Amino acid sequence: MSKRADGSYSNAWRNVSKIILRPLTPMLMRRDWHGQENFPAEGGMILAANHLSYADVLALSLFADGAGRYPVFLAKASLFKIKILGPIIGKLGQLPVYRGQADAALVLRDAEQGVRDGACLIFYPEATVTRDPDLWPMVAKTGVARLALATGAPVIPVAHWGAQRILPYGSFRPRLLPRKRVQVLAGPPVDLSDFDGQPLTTQTLRAATDRIMADVTALLAKLRGEDPPPEPYHPAVARRKLREDLRARKENSSETEASADSGAPGVTPS
Repeated sequence: MSKRADGSYSNAWRNVSKIILRPLTPMLMRRDWHGQENFPAEGGMILAANHLSYADVLALSLFADGAGRYPVFLAKASLFKIKILGPIIGKLGQLPVYRGQADAALVLRDAEQGVRDGACLIFYPEATVTRDPDLWPMVAKTGVARLALATGAPVIPVAHWGAQRILPYGSFRPRLLPRKRVQVLAGPPVDLSDFDGQPLTTQTLRAATDRIMADVTALLAKLRGEDPPPEPYHPAVARRKLREDLRARKENSSETEASADSGAPGVTPS
């Protein structure tokens, strides 16, 4: 088992991170956590979670730790080249992601090896904090499905709610008092058995990803006590619709001005 892959470059550094994480995180949030029995005791696994805030990294880390699994995250490969920071995250066994590769499989090459060698990989399928105005999961990238189908590792869906109240997205000022309640709920492994042996085509990866995110969204709906939207938010579609709406408003405004200038019936020229 490679040290990079299983997240144990240095057991000493791991232990230091636990000493810091275990008492610090409960000081920042009130925990309401369920479903850790769905974590496999050993072997590679993928924890697929929604992403609301940078503060949810702490919640998910302690959630995994409480289940007896050391949390491993993906980080941009460039971060591993930064002095001080790079060696630290390397010693903690965090894994680089190589964005910008022409071959999609190369983007997650270390992550794939890590999962094969037993890592508990915490994966944000959306790849960034959700842009949904109501904070539901948005359309995800297909990397989570590619990794799951390539390795055969179980995908544990996890939803959380409340971390965004500690550190809202876009803010650098945490709201620590009073302590906020953070709910985390893990479900049973996502059933991807019908995708076994299929070529990793765009259609297969999209269908598997959508199934994973459907489970995550259903868990979040339980935590929130609300019904999710019928379709997940898609940033590109939302931007296109906004442009179309703005164009339509501009055209309507131009037509109104033209009618006013021509003295059309029902319009008083200015």
